[in-house]
Order: sequence, then structure tokens, then C-alpha cells
Amino acid sequence: MKFSLTARLLLAGTIVLTAFLGLTGLTLDRAFSDYAEKSLQERIQAQTVGLVAAAVLDDNGILHMPKTLPESRYDTVNSGLYAQITSNDGTQLWQSPSMDHQDIPLPRNIAPSGRHFQRINYAGGELYSFSLGITFDLSEAIHEGYTFTVAENMAAYNEQITSFRDSLWGWLGGVALLLLAVQGLVLHWSLAPMRQVAEDLAAIESGRRQHLEGRYPREMLGLTDNINALLASQREHLDRHRHTLSDLAHSLKTPLAVLRGELEKSPPPEELPTIIGEQVLRMSEIVDYQLQRAATSGRLPLSAPLSVAAAARKIAASLNKVYADKQVICQIHVTDNANFRGEEGDLLEVLGNLLDNAYKWCKQQVIIDAGVDQDQGLRLSVEDDGPGITPQKADAVLQRGVRGDSSNPGHGIGLAIIQDIVRVYKGTLTIEKSRSLGGTKITLFLPHP
Repeated sequence: MKFSLTARLLLAGTIVLTAFLGLTGLTLDRAFSDYAEKSLQERIQAQTVGLVAAAVLDDNGILHMPKTLPESRYDTVNSGLYAQITSNDGTQLWQSPSMDHQDIPLPRNIAPSGRHFQRINYAGGELYSFSLGITFDLSEAIHEGYTFTVAENMAAYNEQITSFRDSLWGWLGGVALLLLAVQGLVLHWSLAPMRQVAEDLAAIESGRRQHLEGRYPREMLGLTDNINALLASQREHLDRHRHTLSDLAHSLKTPLAVLRGELEKSPPPEELPTIIGEQVLRMSEIVDYQLQRAATSGRLPLSAPLSVAAAARKIAASLNKVYADKQVICQIHVTDNANFRGEEGDLLEVLGNLLDNAYKWCKQQVIIDAGVDQDQGLRLSVEDDGPGITPQKADAVLQRGVRGDSSNPGHGIGLAIIQDIVRVYKGTLTIEKSRSLGGTKITLFLPHP
């Protein structure tokens, strides 16, 4: 089962909120229960101390209690407040009238100065008791110990706890529902840009839009910009393929027309292979050139930068084997930050053509130089010590189309392909005389995206 992002966030928020409020409720419940129990202890302990203060021991060692006690509930049967005094030999000396006709097992025989709290269950319910061990010191004699016990029914305590819990969990439940509703509204508002992106992509799929046009949050600009760049790259590739097919069809018309014209003239049989061979070679060069143009990938979004130094060393090593008889000295001066931001095939095509031309036309020296111009883009140059290219020829070899292909077999097709690749990357290409070697220096600049 696939959950939406909203459902995932709501589920996670609900779990966290439930756990937090649950732990909060349990903590508050425990704190209130402890407070209520401590209050109950303090209350019955005070009642017990008051009972001790009211007790009187006569000269004969007999304990007497006043007929009227400060707490009236002692005089009411089954009032919920009970008191008892026993001697430590087990004799019951006094009990409050509220205990009449009730069998309540109150504690006895508490050691002098002893204190004891206890919960007592009996037929009439649950009691909470406090027992205090007392001795009376009269002149020179210390009388036997006594146990004063006060017990209170826990019904009021339990009702207080229940009422608090009902109120606590009711409020926490209400707060939880309110927070979940607020969370849902916040998520709905926060995820609105993502829904907008989905709607815009649907509009692009249906052909109603060409790219994402909405105003998106800063955190999504990286995503939306890359999507737009990818869409633009796909359109550029499609347009380039269409234009290449159109140019190929147009370029093939000329050699086909030449073949048709020569065949209509009925040339001598011995001239026919030469005529056909020339036009087939021309058509082959046109097809190769147009296929190379179509294969140019251009800058792809999200592509990793490629090291120019690694590609240059790889191609130079291959060409050193091909042109081993010339013993070419190739110097590679490429900085570490010289990276190509595009398709690897385009980088190898550019370097391969430039270096192949340099090796082909040089006498013995070739220099490759690459670096970054103030972090604005990649600068790459290849120069040799060959015969060089005149300005007039330089303009010709950089022309697109068949004329560029046929202008110079050594440079025409390769440089025309490089020119097309550079234009795809919105760069520039220049051909000039090398000041250090005296031959040709070809420099291209590719700006960063």
C-alpha cells in the first residue's frame, strides 16, 4: 500500500502527539495522585496529633478522653472518620462512637514514637490509617505505651482522583484533536507548492505548458529549476535532431543531383566509377558530419563535472601510439579545477578532434592548456608547431554545412563538429596563430551553467 506524503506526515505527527500527550497525562496523573495522597496523610496525621493532645492520663495511670472532641465526625456512626486508642498489651482503651457496630481491623502495638500509614480493606470499604506510638512520662514513672490510630474512608479521595482523571484526559483529548486539526491545516498549506508542481507537470504532459511557471518556495527552486533545465535540454535535443535530419536531406540533394545529371549524360563506362566514387565519398562525409552533430548531447542537468586533465591524458596517450613515428612532444598544462560540465562524449569529441588535428599537422610539439577564467567558465586551447591556418581558411573551416566539410580534409569536418558542439554549450571558438610554437592555436570557452 502506498501512502501519500500528507498521510505519512499526519500518521507520524499523530503517533508523536499521542505519545507526548500520553506521557504528559500519565505524569500529571501520577503527580496529582501523589499530591492527593500526601494531603490525606497530612490530614489524618493532624487528626491523630489532635487526638493525642485531647487525651488525659490521671494519677492512677488511667487514660481518659473528653466527651466532646473537636472533630464532630468522631461522634457520628459510619461517618468515614474513625479513631481508636489501645495499650501495647493489646487492650482497647477507647474508640470513637463512629466505630460502633463496625468491625474495623485498625493497627495496634505500635512501638513508642513509631509512625505507620496503612491502607485497610474491610466490609465497609477502603480506609487510610495513621498510627502513632505514644508513652506518657509523669514525674518519675514512665507508663506503658499506647497506640493512637485515626482512619479515614478513601471514598472522597478516590472520587477526587477519578474526577481529576476524567477532566485531565478530557482536556488532553480535546487538545490532541485540536492540534491534529491544526497540523492537518499546516500540512495542507505547507504541501501546497508540491501539489502545484504536480499540477504544472500534468499541464506540461498535456501540452498546455512548456515549463514550470509557478512561484515556488526557496527550498524547491533547486528541484523546479533542474526540471525546467531538463525539459529545455530535451526540447533542444529534439530540435537539433529535427534540424540535423533536415540538413542531411538537404545536403544529400546536391551529390544525388550530380549523380542523376551524370547518368543522364551517359558518360563513358570507364569514367562512371570515378564519378560515383567521388559522390559516394562526399555523401559519406556529409552523413558522418550530420551524425556527429546529432550525437552532440549538450549540457545535461544534474550531470557531474568531468576532469579535463584525465580526458586529455587519455587521448594524448592514444595519439602518441598512432603518431609514434613523429615522436610528438605533448605538454599538458591543465589546472585541477578545470572541469567540463556536460556529456563525456562531447568532451572526448572536442578533445579528440582538436588533438588529432594538432598531431596530424604539427612538426613535433603540441601544447594543451586548460583552466577556469575567474570561475566564469572553462577555457581550453590546443596549439601546435605546424604550418598554421590562414585567416581566410579559418573562416572557411568553421562554416557549417557541406562547404565546411569539403574545404579542407584535414580540418574541415572535425572543426565544424567542434564548432557545433561549442555552440550547443553556448560557448565561443577562435582560431589564431600560436605565439609560442608558431603554428595554429585553437581556443574555446565554455561558460558555466
